[in-house]
Amino acid sequence: MRSRLNWSADAEQSLKEVPFFVRPAVRRRIESMAQECQLDFIDSAFYAEARAKFAKR
Repeated sequence: MRSRLNWSADAEQSLKEVPFFVRPAVRRRIESMAQECQLDFIDSAFYAEARAKFAKR
């Protein structure tokens, strides 16, 4: 299992809008969701979808 997935520039930029103290946890959670979907690249669309999923919880 890869510890770090590739992120598009716009997805990385969106991640930078998350407060720095929770950013690592958000990154891990989104990467975990991507791995569950068997993705190796996170784009802004997946990022937005993942954030929406766990914002509902």
